[in-house]
Amino acid sequence: MSLGTAEDDSGSEIHIPAEIDWHMLDKSKFFFLGAALFSGVSFTLYPMVVLKTRQQVSSSRFSCLNMSCAIMRFEGLRGFYKGFGTSLMGTIPARALYMGSLEVTKSNVGTAFLELGFSETTAVAVANATAGVTSAMAAQLVWTPVDVVSQRLMVQGSGGSKTILANLNSESYRNGFDAFRKILCADGARGFYRGFGISILTYAPSNAFWWTSYSMVHRLIWSAFGSYLSKGKSESNDNLSGVRPNSKTMVAVQGLSAVMASGVSAIVTMPLDTIKTRLQVLDNEEHGRRRPLTFVQTVRNLVKEGGLPACYRGLGPRWASMSLSATTMITTYEFLKRMSTKSQ
Repeated sequence: MSLGTAEDDSGSEIHIPAEIDWHMLDKSKFFFLGAALFSGVSFTLYPMVVLKTRQQVSSSRFSCLNMSCAIMRFEGLRGFYKGFGTSLMGTIPARALYMGSLEVTKSNVGTAFLELGFSETTAVAVANATAGVTSAMAAQLVWTPVDVVSQRLMVQGSGGSKTILANLNSESYRNGFDAFRKILCADGARGFYRGFGISILTYAPSNAFWWTSYSMVHRLIWSAFGSYLSKGKSESNDNLSGVRPNSKTMVAVQGLSAVMASGVSAIVTMPLDTIKTRLQVLDNEEHGRRRPLTFVQTVRNLVKEGGLPACYRGLGPRWASMSLSATTMITTYEFLKRMSTKSQ
């Protein structure tokens, strides 16, 4: 299943690199290079994740600027990387699961639909949607426990910044291992899967929507690009046939497609993401005992704090994080696949 050319109405073709399927990849190189490349991406974007998480669990509204200044003033640069070590340890196996599930599903489902007689456009759309769901579900088996631990470390303020996070439980953690031990003692193994159900509800449709939107937008941009070049060439009586875009153009198209797919996805899934984060991080005090919040209690608290707008606290950092993450992810991902292609 590949897309080798984009064609406009006049029949002119613009050649773009064909899709690289799972069977064409050197698996060891794919996973090794992937771990290194995506660890760098995670390090770059982690401060936005910390900002987004702190805004989501705060009972009051604080701007990104105020939150950033409080972290820098009272915690320093390290405050933006609380829980990063724990997150990184889980991100590597979770990303491997995600990429493996994504590629296997895309390749198998796409091929199956083509063999059933569906058009390539339909096969690509269904394959990407299915791959988005399966990869998200597979990755959440690892990501949810990692999120529970790392997010608790993220929201631990120190000094004056504690006033911004006054609604959090009183438990404090020295590091990821300490958080793991205390969560296990307090809640058992189930404590690491708090919010697992809503994580699936958030990320499975979000991934399906994102990958489908990305593939469709990607095709539309190339088609429009081909039409634009065709018009310019026809005015100058040049021949468009055989035109191949350079690497900068390819990266620009991939980035633009990723940003457009991320924007709507962030808005649609933001309320569920806020509820998920609170379920994983916040606790409720009952008769002197610390208990996990329920879904109903979490929704009720958000309604008291401002209703729907409260669900969108942290939208700015999340949107920026998703757009930057998607852009770097997809360009890195496409680069990784081409680097990992088996030698002929």
